[in-house]
Amino acid sequence: MTVIGGRTPTDVPYEGPGTTSGGPEGNERLTAATGAVLLVLFAIEGVTILFLGQLLTLHFFIGLLLTGPVCLKIGSTGYRFYRYYTGSPAYRRKGPPAPLLRVLGPLVVATSVAVLGTGVALALLGRDTGPVPVLLLHKAAFICWAAVMAVHVLAYVWRLPSLIGADLRRRPARHGMTAARRAGRWSLLVVALGAGLVVALAGVHLVSAWSG
Repeated sequence: MTVIGGRTPTDVPYEGPGTTSGGPEGNERLTAATGAVLLVLFAIEGVTILFLGQLLTLHFFIGLLLTGPVCLKIGSTGYRFYRYYTGSPAYRRKGPPAPLLRVLGPLVVATSVAVLGTGVALALLGRDTGPVPVLLLHKAAFICWAAVMAVHVLAYVWRLPSLIGADLRRRPARHGMTAARRAGRWSLLVVALGAGLVVALAGVHLVSAWSG
């Protein structure tokens, strides 16, 4: 059995948000699973943009549905950032992302919030947004988001299958330690999707202000 710092893997405490992450490895797996869901949803949203006249309702629905998983993704990555920079031994051992990805991280968060925020504002305000050009801001935010996200996805997408597959098969994390709390991680993802679904179902009727 591998010994880490004089302790066996089972002696090493887990660290993570609440009791659901399973330490840095669990946090990484939660982020990967959430990222995979977002990749699918954003791909569908991208298709609706190409046929916005026919798929406007679906565009609204997916955009509102994204709010739940995006919040979870920001929460999981933000938690890793917090634990690393506050000196958590487990997160310090794992190390930070590559320098370029550390720079891109805040930009991914900012542009994602901008895209969703302006989208929700458009849903609530309709065509009459007053003196603020919300539609223009939404389009500009989307262009910035797409540029940043292209680099982000290319950097991480190749790791998604192994991380998600390892969690589904209960494969031990690196150093022989099990990424505990698997049920908690998947429950968080289900709750995030459920929250997004509630928002989407409650707000999709607002598309009527744009369909005339």
